[in-house]
Order: sequence, then structure tokens, then C-alpha cells
Amino acid sequence: MFYLKRNVPASERGARLAGALLMALAAGLGGLGPVWAWLLGGSALGLALTALLGFCPACAMMGRRPLDHKP
Repeated sequence: MFYLKRNVPASERGARLAGALLMALAAGLGGLGPVWAWLLGGSALGLALTALLGFCPACAMMGRRPLDHKP
């Protein structure tokens, strides 16, 4: 089984989800070119996935520990 330990706190998860929704809205409604709309939509998808999973691979690579980690 594939298991990821959460390394994103709940408050940051909410902010990531709100940001992803705003980015998706801007990609869908904005007067951007097709390339920028696809890039913005893809970024919104990645941000939403990290918010829903509670795990951010980039944060893990930079040294952020899981939430239940005790030093």
C-alpha cells in the first residue's frame, strides 16, 4: 500500500484549496491565451491535490517533517 504521511497542516491545506479554486477560476474565465490557461489550470490541479492529500512532495524535499514527528 502507498502511504504518505501528512506534512501540511489543516490551515495551510485550506489556503491551498482556496488558492487552487481561484487559479482554476482565473484559468476558466480569464482572457488568457490557451497556453497560459493550461499552465494555470495544471498548477491549480497540483495545488488542489496537495491540499486534499495533505502531503506536499516539494515541502518534503525541503525538509518539512510529518505532522506527528517528534524531534
